[in-house]
Amino acid sequence: MKRLVVCLLGFGVIASVAFAGESYSGKEMKQVAPPPCPEWYADNEFNVSLWGTYVFTSNDWKDDTYLEADHAWGGGMDFKYFFHRYFGVGIEGWAVDARQAREDVFVDLSDGIFSRTFHNENNVVGAVLGTLTLRYPIHCTRFSPYIFGGGGAIFGGGQRTINRWEREGGTIAQGGEGFDIFQTVGHTDSETRAMGQVGGGLEVRVTPHIGWVSDFSWNFVDGSHNNFGMVRTGVNFAF
Repeated sequence: MKRLVVCLLGFGVIASVAFAGESYSGKEMKQVAPPPCPEWYADNEFNVSLWGTYVFTSNDWKDDTYLEADHAWGGGMDFKYFFHRYFGVGIEGWAVDARQAREDVFVDLSDGIFSRTFHNENNVVGAVLGTLTLRYPIHCTRFSPYIFGGGGAIFGGGQRTINRWEREGGTIAQGGEGFDIFQTVGHTDSETRAMGQVGGGLEVRVTPHIGWVSDFSWNFVDGSHNNFGMVRTGVNFAF
């Protein structure tokens, strides 16, 4: 009798384990695959960005030959079209309010006078460039680092002093020879020059159609002693 009871108990345990295994396997079969992560950047996008900017020259304001200022604040915008997700071509334009320094010199050799003074003028300096952007949207995140480069024209700066040499009596000394008086009489108009740009930054998408961009670029202006850095930050709209 005892052997029969033991056999029945053993059979019951084995049946319970087998039933439990079948139940667990059934639950495994019913598991649902996780949904795909959201994509914040599209393969083909048209982007419009609005940003504020700060520029600073690589030289002291007395030595800079284009901006003629240590720094300036302003803003700009750009349009880009991205294709195949990673590459974009576009155009950008910006303008800054530069408080430019002007040098005024007066020398009178006959009376031993030497005067050198500076005054400031606020002028708008701006640029228009064509750009190429390479970005790398990080999968399943809102982040996309990018690098960019471009070329175009800059305008509004590059003014030069106009100096005059004179002899006693008010006659102009040719070539500055035999002069008694040397003085600044004005400044030239601004010049438009070629420029290039390289930089990099990061975009963070708030939604698939709105992002925040921040970047830094170094800008090369035709001529010497006139390159400058630019920091930008603003909002980007993707369509």
